[in-house]
Amino acid sequence: MSRPSNPLIFLSAGEASGDHYGARLIAELKHHLPGATFTGLGGAEMAAEGQHQTVRAEDVAVMGITEILRHIPRIVASYRKLVRSIKRDKPAVAVLIDFPDVNFRLAKHLHAAGVPVIWFVSPQLWAWKRSRLRWVQQRVSKMMVIFPFEETFYRNRNVAAEFIGHPLAEAPLPTISREDYAAAYGLDPAKIWIALLPGSRWKEIRANLPALHELAVSDLITTHSSEITFDGDHLELPTNSAAHTRYEFLLPVASTIDRTRLEAFIADLDREALRYFNEPNSAPSGPWAPDPGPLHPRLTLVSDAREALFHARASVVASGTATIQAAVIGNPFVVVYRVSPLTFALAKKLVEYPEEFPNMADASGNQPIAMVNLIAQRRLVPELLQENFTAANVAQALAPLLADTPERFAQIAGLLEVRGLLVPSFHPGESPAASITRLASAVLEALCKSEPVESSSKVSDGPN
Repeated sequence: MSRPSNPLIFLSAGEASGDHYGARLIAELKHHLPGATFTGLGGAEMAAEGQHQTVRAEDVAVMGITEILRHIPRIVASYRKLVRSIKRDKPAVAVLIDFPDVNFRLAKHLHAAGVPVIWFVSPQLWAWKRSRLRWVQQRVSKMMVIFPFEETFYRNRNVAAEFIGHPLAEAPLPTISREDYAAAYGLDPAKIWIALLPGSRWKEIRANLPALHELAVSDLITTHSSEITFDGDHLELPTNSAAHTRYEFLLPVASTIDRTRLEAFIADLDREALRYFNEPNSAPSGPWAPDPGPLHPRLTLVSDAREALFHARASVVASGTATIQAAVIGNPFVVVYRVSPLTFALAKKLVEYPEEFPNMADASGNQPIAMVNLIAQRRLVPELLQENFTAANVAQALAPLLADTPERFAQIAGLLEVRGLLVPSFHPGESPAASITRLASAVLEALCKSEPVESSSKVSDGPN
């Protein structure tokens, strides 16, 4: 059956990455369906591509318990508005992008209205909240997944799934030269550059940056902790001040982080660290404000994470999407992360990898959390979590990645393997297609089906 020429397509994306993918999908579909209309939930990029937004992403994308409680009336009103639009307009097909807490509920109403549901960027049901799998089985026509093991996971559980590749693996490498990059940020191209990526949320900055800042100012990378003395006021290092100038530390500022607030936070860390390098008794009268001259190496704020990863010798990366960025660029790195003890304890109890995964637990029984290690199905990159995430431990794990060592070469080879795994294989004679192109093909295929998904009243054994 031929597809309609002017279909109504519902899209829902509530986070920045989903908004970006949704905008790319709309642009791709407009080439095939110039008369299509796009509606639903999205951000600024999707609106710029022509989505007529029933609800804006910023109206529902809040984080933290207190924020959610404060905005509950607005969130509920926005959700009900989306549900009314689904029942009223009966879109021809729906594409849900990540954002599971909202999209699982929308999928229920879309399915009940007979709308085919395509889900892009799978929720991590293979790690936790496995009970939600039945909602996927009931409500989702097809899962379009970005990690290779997800296709096997879903197909083994009677869910139609297709691995279409990770969009980050398709992005071209940065083209700016080291010299031009150094000039843009006042860096010394002759020094060793290390990228620090503490996270893209403010709570991650607060939790992860202090230890990374200590790493930068203390020169622990080449100093054994047993050689350091600290009497409560003064830190004594076995190197002279000139030795502290060997490294440049690059700190990319995520678009979700207020730069002014970050600079103020770093200034507070600087003031605290200065007492390690200056005798308090030599401070001038009044508020103590010693000269920051001894603080070397420098911590430089930069604007683009991919460029920093591309030019850094090695990196320290908070667990999350940034680990995929580092992997596809091929930059050796150490994974770090810290959450509250209660959150970590609950996560250990809740996270349970499927039987398809090999046992990768460490001596303490902790399974890996870094997506790169899950893709490689082995501990390819070091992980330092919770109490193990200290500046000294990071320095110890990072040092072998900075020199031409077997550890460095082995990790680079492994990251190249991971990048290859993030790109789907193609049949002989088949032209390679980008992930968004493959996603668009699934949408077009759904539009061509002669019969819509059968409406069912028995899909409500979950939240409304």
